Amino acid sequence: MHNRATAAAVCAVLFLLSGCLAAKEERDLRTGLSVTDTSAAGIISGGTDTETGAGSAAEKSPATSAETIAIYEPAPLTAAEISALPAGTPVAYASPDPSIVDACFFYEAVSDEVFSRMQGRSYNDACTVPLSDLCYVRVLYVGFDGRTYIGELVVGTLIADDIIAVFRELYDAGYKIGKMVLVDAYDAVDDASVADNNTSAFNYRTVAGSTTLSKHALGLAVDMNPLYNPWVEQKDGGIYVDPPESAAYADRSLDCEYYISHDDLCFILFTEHGFIWGGDWKEPDYQHFQKSF
Repeated sequence: MHNRATAAAVCAVLFLLSGCLAAKEERDLRTGLSVTDTSAAGIISGGTDTETGAGSAAEKSPATSAETIAIYEPAPLTAAEISALPAGTPVAYASPDPSIVDACFFYEAVSDEVFSRMQGRSYNDACTVPLSDLCYVRVLYVGFDGRTYIGELVVGTLIADDIIAVFRELYDAGYKIGKMVLVDAYDAVDDASVADNNTSAFNYRTVAGSTTLSKHALGLAVDMNPLYNPWVEQKDGGIYVDPPESAAYADRSLDCEYYISHDDLCFILFTEHGFIWGGDWKEPDYQHFQKSF
């Protein structure tokens, strides 16, 4: 298991907290390629990812000539500062060294800080799952705006290695994910998380409309880009789509790059690691991957 403190120390050259980098060069973390603006010196400010890419900005001041342009390196960050960066923080600058990127994909025991966010929400009073059966995961992902972001999940320890492997390959391939924060950011209300297109895992709850515990309650399921990959149920002689905001995406004949299908890399990677896809069920749940033991 990757240790978070080690990962934070190794990643200390990578990340920029919002407003911390004045730069002429922005380096793509996946490729190491740099794009230099020779017309202006800018302040790159952080934001949070949305499916439209809103929440980021670049404020620029004019320069007189290309010869006057300076390239500024990011201010060094301590391991403590790296650990404090929240999920959803965009990565503006990094080394292309694969070993450094590797260190940004790790899992660890659920800390007191993470548990304080979960307690009374995803880890509610009814929860019977030992905290030791769960772990906290940090990854990088490519947002819908093409930028790199920090993502987080809580999953069962039984699938932690699988999750790290799947999300690393998705990241390397540039697979786009709308958002990835703990469901507790939505008070563990699954409908709210799904409607915001938030990829999530652990949530101690039953299957909607039943008394049966969901695989999410054990941390053994992940919902991917759920707004575009809804659960479609036959109900009262008609079709019920959850969340209702996803009604248009129940039509799987649409040309949508965020649809999960048998040809999609997300499906391929999860099934290679022994997960089953809810999209194959009689009442399909296109967002859902789960693993049984």
